[in-house]
Amino acid sequence: MKWLYNISIWLYGNGLLIASVFNPKAALWIRGRKNWKSEIKKQFVDNTKTVAWFHCASLGEFEQGRPLLEAYTEKYPQHRILLTFFSPSGFEVRKNYSGAHSIIYLPLDLPSNVRFFLDTVKPAIAIFIKYEFWLNFIHGLSDRNIPLLLVSSNFRPQQHFFKWYGGFFRKGLKKVNQFFVQTQTSADLLKNIGIQAIVSGDTRFDRVLQISKNKQRFPLVEKFCAGNKILIGGSTWPKEEEMLYQFYQNKSKDTKLIIAPHETHEGHIQQIQQLFGEKTVLFTELDTTDFSDKDVLIINTIGKLSHLYQYAHLALIGGGFGVGTHNILEAVNFGLPVIFGPNHRYFYETKALAAEGGAFPISGTEDFLHITSDILYNDEKLLHLKKICLEFIQKHCGATAIVMGEIEKTNVTLRPCASFL
Repeated sequence: MKWLYNISIWLYGNGLLIASVFNPKAALWIRGRKNWKSEIKKQFVDNTKTVAWFHCASLGEFEQGRPLLEAYTEKYPQHRILLTFFSPSGFEVRKNYSGAHSIIYLPLDLPSNVRFFLDTVKPAIAIFIKYEFWLNFIHGLSDRNIPLLLVSSNFRPQQHFFKWYGGFFRKGLKKVNQFFVQTQTSADLLKNIGIQAIVSGDTRFDRVLQISKNKQRFPLVEKFCAGNKILIGGSTWPKEEEMLYQFYQNKSKDTKLIIAPHETHEGHIQQIQQLFGEKTVLFTELDTTDFSDKDVLIINTIGKLSHLYQYAHLALIGGGFGVGTHNILEAVNFGLPVIFGPNHRYFYETKALAAEGGAFPISGTEDFLHITSDILYNDEKLLHLKKICLEFIQKHCGATAIVMGEIEKTNVTLRPCASFL
């Protein structure tokens, strides 16, 4: 089975190489790894510090793990932080993040790459965020007695780990030194295959609370929103944008829209502009355009959305009609009730908040229009829902402290951290 896994990884890498000819994201993935060996060797050949390795698949996982990374740095300022990303959407946005000493792409999970990486970096501890199960890296860490922690993990019965054919992958999971999972359901699934886990909750709650305490202000956005009810579309796809347009056609005069699409390439931004017409203004044009008569603000940059929710009253979160609902917590963090499509069943927070009355799953445009009109113009209801949302965030915080408490039981200045073994 191991040889089949290695072949699949090799094919994946070569598939991306071919795709890079016509796919910009694949091109970034290939280009970013082009000289990874020489770059790592240059950065770590004379390293004398203890290395703590944090790995995130993409930008979302980075934001999820950021509170832990920063808490670790505060506790162990003498350590060297290595941050790796699998996806360009994480690396390209955070490659200049000041909280890490080295930021690089994760090499392809092939045995030779793993050997070179671990023998050069020599991490004292490895912390992977949520869903990264690269089996050669997991086995390589285990073989070197380097503790591996999986943080904010979430498991489902449908995953291959829990199927009759998943023995090879279960063997890899059992090499992980400690799982910190979001829910008791995940802990029970792991227990059924002989793995003990700590139910820590999700560090994303800690992250969004950080954002609200250190929110970035946008004076021009404040001017755009002033005196209006604001409906925001976060990480939207064409389905949600069409729904927002249906709302827009019959909105009241004192209502404006902010749309932050999941894809911000020029072609998609132009599609949104064409859909809504001349009443749109781009975020990057606010300082050069008279937007006094504009009703729709289109966010054509990345990295701003989590702070822009502060200006809205109600949020439509994208992804629920496709791959799965995107992060609702950044909106809920500012007291916004959230609406999202039907594909949300794998996310604890969507189900939990819906049960408490602060989130609203919908099946289509008719549902969306009904819920929006019922909530957005009812100040008493908005105030009640805001209270529900803010309390929801507060009571789910604390995962970072739980994980750090376990790390602090070890002596990570040594190799390895024996108490996790």
